[in-house]
This record gives sequence, structure tokens and C-alpha cells, in this order.
Amino acid sequence: MLYRRFGKTNEMVSILGFGCMRFPLLPGGDSSKIDEGESMKMVRYAIDNGLNYLDTAYPYHGNGMSEKGSSEPFVAKVIKDGYREKVKIATKLPTWLIETREDMDKYLNEQLERLEIEYIDFYLLHTLNKKVWEKLKFLGVDEFLDSAIEDGRIKYAGFSYHDKAEYFNEIIDYYDFSFCQIQFNYLDEDYQAGLDGLKYAKSKDLGLVIMEPLRGGKLAAGLPQEAMDVFNNEDKEKSPAEWALRWVLNHSEVSIILSGMSTMDQVIENINISKEAKANSLSKSELNAVEKVKDIYKSRIKVNCTTCGYCMPCPQGVDIPRNFTIYNNYYMFDEEKGYENLKEKDASHCIQCKICETHCPQSIEISKELEKVV
Repeated sequence: MLYRRFGKTNEMVSILGFGCMRFPLLPGGDSSKIDEGESMKMVRYAIDNGLNYLDTAYPYHGNGMSEKGSSEPFVAKVIKDGYREKVKIATKLPTWLIETREDMDKYLNEQLERLEIEYIDFYLLHTLNKKVWEKLKFLGVDEFLDSAIEDGRIKYAGFSYHDKAEYFNEIIDYYDFSFCQIQFNYLDEDYQAGLDGLKYAKSKDLGLVIMEPLRGGKLAAGLPQEAMDVFNNEDKEKSPAEWALRWVLNHSEVSIILSGMSTMDQVIENINISKEAKANSLSKSELNAVEKVKDIYKSRIKVNCTTCGYCMPCPQGVDIPRNFTIYNNYYMFDEEKGYENLKEKDASHCIQCKICETHCPQSIEISKELEKVV
């Protein structure tokens, strides 16, 4: 496993972090019912092989953003038996639930209890956008972070970002954050904070955590044949996942990539990649191959959805990510449409209440796009 300096914290972190939001589930498909036996094997295998960064959050493996999920309590089980000393724990303040300054302490203290730890290594303000950020500033988030660091409940403060590039620098400049988390992959080089944000954060010596390096798994499987031909002509030994992860890690600004691994095979592959993925290690020819694949993808994408699930649950029962996945896959990967399998969860049940749009990190006009799906 390779390690990189995590910005001004000077901590050394594994370049691969375990995103604790896509664990395998028990039969039945309930996202809150983690298959703890298999998931425990996966996470501890990763830790035993050098991974030292676990990323969770209040709603992960729950049934909606307004409810607490089962990820944090499961992580508490993972880090028993001496594993706490081997890892850094990252979790996030559920900013959309904050109405008062007191709420910030309430949720942080609850998360410490759920994780069964005395302090959180890396604490993030979750899913920041301009509206949420203005509210948090008004409620005194800077004083909250200062006090939480001073009394030892958290070591370092950061944030995850989900808005237009224009607000990103403002947030960095407002508070002495130690790190930040942004979406970045070869299809999203200019999306949200993007490459410019990556470089600005680096100029401020922030640690950089990358979410969605595989764009919700879309860059790991089901690539158009013409894209696979480009990659195979360059190097038949690299999988699509390796191409995507190596491209992100080729950027020296990046400290950690998060992968929401769902199988042991994914864990093993990603660990093997993380043994060799040094910054600036891709050749000009390899970078050109990625550019060609990027162009192929962008010519096919219809809705810029990463299936993160933040839009769920829908009050009308519409499975929004699944509808968009079917819609995109039809055009991107030549897959058959399968809306009939959704039944009452298909896009036709949308009443355009637009509640989902307030939670979408990609700022998608979901109700408008669902009309096209129908």
C-alpha cells in the first residue's frame, strides 16, 4: 500500500480509503441490513493490507437522508480487537438536520457514541452547498469546530463539497479547514470543484479526499465496446477500474481515493492497484487513451446521475437512481430498457414535488429529467 501526506495535518494516509456506504446486504435488499459477516472480512482484510482510512456518515446504510443509518455502528464493530489503533476514522455532520448551534454538538456526541470512540480523526461538514453553508455560518459552525477540536472530540475539520465551483474557494478561505472531499474522476474533471478546485485546495495545503473515482461504479464495468477497445489497445492487462483509479491517483494533489467496495474481489483488486499507483506515473500515451474514452462516454450520457442515493426516499416511491441508471445505460452501454421491472417505482409516479432536488449533490433537475425517462 502506498501512502501520501494528508495536507497540513502531516498525517500519512493510505491512498485507498474504504467508503462505508456500499457494503454487501443481507437477502431482501434492505439497505440498512448489512451483511456484517462478509463486510467484516472485507474491511479487516483491507486494513491488514495497509488501508488506514475508513469513511462513514450518519445516514449511510439507512433508508433516507433524514434517518440514521447502520454504517457507523457497524464501523464500531470493525475497529474492535485492536483495529482502532490501525485506522483513521472519518465521519460527517448531517448538515441538513442542523437547525441550531446546539444541534451540532448533539449529532457529534451521538456519532461518538455510535462509533464507540473517544474522538473522530477527520470530521466533515457533509454535502456543503451555498445554501447549507450560509445557514451553518449563521448558526456558528466555526465556533463549533473550534470547540470540538479544542476539547478533543475531533482532531481535524474538513468538508465534503456538492455545488458549483464558484463557491468552493470561499468556503476554504472562511475557515482553517485541514482537508476537503470532492468528486473527481475522468468524466468529472470540470464538474463542481473540479480540477481548479483540486489545485486551489492544494495551494492551501489541504488534504484531498476524492469521492466517486469510479463514478458510482460506472467506470468499472459495462464500458461501451469502443471504449474497451481504446483501453485494450493501450494495455490489455489493466481493468477499467484500474484505468479510472490510476487516472485520479496520477494527480499529485490527491491524498486519498474513496471506494465503496461491495465484494472481496473489489477489495483485492483495489489494494493491488494501490500498491503501484504513484503520482505522475501514467505515460502520455496512457493519458491520451483516457481522453479518448472520456469523449466516447460524454457523447452518450443523458443524465449526470452518480446513483449516490441522496435523493431518496421519494415520497411517491419512485426509485430515482434506478430510473436514471436504466435511462443512461440504454444510451451509454447499449443495455435493454427495464422499466417494467420497476412497476410502481417507475418515473411515471413523479408528481414534481422537487423534494429530491434539494438533496441532489449534482444539482440535477430531477423532475424535468424524469419526464424524459417516462
